[in-house]
Order: sequence, then C-alpha cells, then structure tokens
Amino acid sequence: MTKETNQQWGGRFSEPTDAFVARFTASITFDQRMYRQDIQGSIAHAKMLTEAGVLTPVECADIEQGLAEIQTEIEAGDFPWSIELEDIHMNIEAALTKKIGLTGKKLHTGRSRNDQVATDIRLYVRDEIDNILLEITRFQEGLLGLAKAEASTIMPGFTHLQTAQPVTFGHHLMAWFEMLSRDYERYVDTRKRVNVSPLGAAALAGTTYPINRQITSDLLGFDRPAENSLDAVSDRDFAIEFCATSSILAMHMTRMSEELVLWASSQFNFVNLPDRFCTGSSIMPQKKNPDVPELVRGKSGRVYGHLMSLLTLMKSQPLAYNKDNQEDKEPLFDTIDTIKGCLRAYADMVPALESKKEQMREAALRGFSTATDLADYLTRKGMPFRDAHEVVGKSVAYGLECNKDLAEMSLEELQVFSGDIKADVFDVLTLEGSVAARDHIGGTAPNQVLAAVARGEKLVAAR
Repeated sequence: MTKETNQQWGGRFSEPTDAFVARFTASITFDQRMYRQDIQGSIAHAKMLTEAGVLTPVECADIEQGLAEIQTEIEAGDFPWSIELEDIHMNIEAALTKKIGLTGKKLHTGRSRNDQVATDIRLYVRDEIDNILLEITRFQEGLLGLAKAEASTIMPGFTHLQTAQPVTFGHHLMAWFEMLSRDYERYVDTRKRVNVSPLGAAALAGTTYPINRQITSDLLGFDRPAENSLDAVSDRDFAIEFCATSSILAMHMTRMSEELVLWASSQFNFVNLPDRFCTGSSIMPQKKNPDVPELVRGKSGRVYGHLMSLLTLMKSQPLAYNKDNQEDKEPLFDTIDTIKGCLRAYADMVPALESKKEQMREAALRGFSTATDLADYLTRKGMPFRDAHEVVGKSVAYGLECNKDLAEMSLEELQVFSGDIKADVFDVLTLEGSVAARDHIGGTAPNQVLAAVARGEKLVAAR
C-alpha cells in the first residue's frame, strides 16, 4: 500500500514529494501575481468547453461564480496560498474544487498546465506592455511641455563630451522624445507577437476533446491561436523579445541619466533636480545627490542581465515544454517591475526640471562653439570648405592664446586670417544667430523645436 501523495497529479507516484523538493520546484511565491490572467483564461476555457458540450451551462456558471469569489479573496488578501500545490494554476483549481465540488475538477478538461501557463504569461505580458506604453506616453508628454518652454534656451551641444556647436535645451529634450518614440513602437510591435493564444495546445500535441481554439482566442482578446501545439507550449521568444525591447529602453534611459547626472553637478550646473528626487549625504551636509538618475542608470544592468538569462535559459532546450521554463518568470517579472519603476520616476521628475539658463549660455560661449558657423560663412563667400576649415582653425588657435572666443574678437583681428570676413560675420558668430541658422526639419532653431513639439503632441494624441 502506497502513502498518499499531496499533489493533484500524484496518482502515479508511490511516495510524496520530498519537502525540500516541494519548496525547490514550487513557483507559487512568484507566479501568484498572474492570478487575474489565470482566472481570465480559465473562464474563457470553461465557456469554450460549454460551447463544445463538455460542460453544461450550469457547470460553467458555477465555475465562473467560484472563480469570481476566488479572485475577490485573493485581492482581499484572504486566499491561502499553498507551497504543496506548487503553482498559481493548481492553487486556484484546488480552491475552486473545494468551493464548488466535482465540477471544479472538470475545468482542466482539454488543457494542460503547459498551455495554461503559456497563456497566463502572454496575457500578463500583454497587460504590462499596455501599462508601459502609458508610462512612456506620460514621460513623453512631460518632455513636450518642457521642450516647448525651453525652445529658445541655448546650451552647448557636445560630441566626445567636448563643446561642439550651440543647440537649444528644447532641441536636446526632443532628442530624448525621439528615442522614446522608437521604444514605444518596439513595444507595440512586440505586443503583436505576444498576442497569440497557446490555449488548446494542451501538454504538447493538442487534445482529443472537441475544442474550438478560436473561441478562447477571441474571448481572451488574442489576435489568433498559435499554429503549432509543440511551439505554442514551449515558445518563450516573446518574453525574450520583451526583455530585448526593454533593454533598449533601459539603454536610452541610461543616456538620459548620465546627462542629468552631469548637468546637475557643480561642474556643469545646467539643471536643478527637484529635491524630492534627490538625497543627501550622511557626512557631507552640502551634498545633493542625483540618486534617481543614478539608480535608473544602474538598473539597466539588471535588465540586460535578465535578457541574457532568458536567452541562456532557452538555449538548447528540446521541444516541447521543460521544467527549465519555470525560470522564465522571475527575470521577466523583474524586468517589468524595473522598467515600470524607471519610467514612473522619470515621468514624474522630468516635468519638474529647472534649467539654469545663464549657466547653459555661458558654457555655450566657451569652447568656440560657433567655429563651424564661421567656416560655413566663409564657404558661402566662395572659399572652399577645406580652406575655410584651416582659416577657422588658425582663428581658434589665436583665441586660445589670447583667451577670446570668436565672437569676442574684433573685426580687425578676424580679418588677419581672411580678408573675406566682413562686419556681417557677427550675425553668425552669436549663439542666437548660430541656432537660428539651423532652420530646417530636425534643426535646433527655436521655431523648428516648436514645430517638432507640435508634431510630437499630435503623435501622442493619436495613440
């Protein structure tokens, strides 16, 4: 006589699972967050089974009522999660059977935990993509408002972190907006491949019951059922793609973070971060640390790591489902939490940024940022660009010797390097003249920044 096992699948086993193994293999500590999706999928499955004649309408109604009560208990914190029942699926099924009796045991007809978990994860990721898209939009709306206000604020533009040419702060912010627009598009595109229904693939080969997968697909808002049952239960491409898309967003946010950390430093002194997004030092009372940008910059590492974790997890797995796949959830869930947290922090913080206009302008005056404008000026006078480049290089060398910017030199000083330089040169050597001259789509001229903001507002409003 064999000992009674405590699992719902225990009929084939002669002894209960070792207590450590039960804890080691259980996923309920982290997959319980998918309870809404699991219940949603079970209700759709029950309705489909009813259409197929496997369940009666009364049984379906009992299942729906029981699952609704279980969801209420979970959300009230009154649901008794059990490690012995391993996962979200078996916990809910056991509770349903206890609540409504034999009918609860019929719910699993025509499906497996393999297609059930694949369905839950896809529903969960789809929901979270929608939440992430909302946060990206909120972040972008903050950028648009700030860019409009800073359309004429002049700051140095950099290459190699060296002063290159003057730009407007609004133009720089709209570069961040463009990065986020591409991220938004990537998530929308990823969502298309997430939104495919595995339900009905069962363990790996489909089921002998007269199911209709199109019904469950439609009820759950999927675009279509997955075409191949083997692939449906073992595919985690969508999770990997989600983490890849999130890694690109995290990379973009590290660039933004690095600039904010630099700009908030006393060496740059370009922006003031709101106090509520900063912390102080336990020993140095003067410190105001840009902790939010620094932490967002650091969190990219865990997002990148989760991408590599999932790629490694799926490497060399034979078809179809393997227990390895249980390890997909924690990196996926943490990626979701991390990205949502970073976006929320920035969507809250960026609209409250304060630019230090005078410091930005003064920095743009250093480093000969209008040197290219002088070269362009000479080229328009008929001088070959390479010759103009040499003339300006000599002018800059002179400026370094006498500690003068090009705009601070007299006409006579400039004419030493070229007789083509006339009094109108100062129209292009000023910071305002330099940015205003870049008056085309994508340029830094204030009116172009405002036009870009208007296009951005239209884009965001159309979502």
